[in-house]
Amino acid sequence: MEYKVKRFIEILKEENKKQNLVSRKSLAEEIDKHVEDSLQANQLMDISGKRLVDIGSGAGFPGLILAISRPDCQVTLVESDRKKAQFLNNVAAKLQLSNVAVVPERAEILGHQEGFREQFQLCTSRAVAALNVLLELSLPLLTVGGQAVIWKGRNYQQEIDEAQHALQTLGGVLVKQHDYTLMQERDRILLVVKKTTPTPARYPRRPGIPAKRPL
Repeated sequence: MEYKVKRFIEILKEENKKQNLVSRKSLAEEIDKHVEDSLQANQLMDISGKRLVDIGSGAGFPGLILAISRPDCQVTLVESDRKKAQFLNNVAAKLQLSNVAVVPERAEILGHQEGFREQFQLCTSRAVAALNVLLELSLPLLTVGGQAVIWKGRNYQQEIDEAQHALQTLGGVLVKQHDYTLMQERDRILLVVKKTTPTPARYPRRPGIPAKRPL
């Protein structure tokens, strides 16, 4: 695992010269932080043998790092930006990650497609959108009993409060909160939402609407 993570960082640094995948300020420290942050999911649960979908994979955090850490976890990286999706494909090929598939599409579209809707046991997302928006994107992709693992910062309680209607509407229940400190940066948290009932067929709404008019 350590070799592949190191190799991934090298590829990321090189690509970051062409497109801004991560902050270019204090780049090495930033990437190390992103890697450690992504691996927090392994402290929370065993993802081995699961089908995991990562929404808004960007530079590969957390989905690609989790795929490297658990080769028997089947990981689907959802990234609508074509350049970023191509980068993820290149990394998966260079590191021979046979457990990774990259889908250059929006989650709102995939949530209605056979082969994606209610097909995953886990859904991860980091630094993508507010909680009530992410629930509409993630819960339709999960099987009943599946879990959404969502990275949040210090304003997480406000987001939880604002997401109560979305939880009730979409069939989710907040079951766990994992607090941790990341490289002396406090107020980090992982929220785990369990899907307890099927999501109504009308969700997710068409692209852009969940963010424009959150539940």
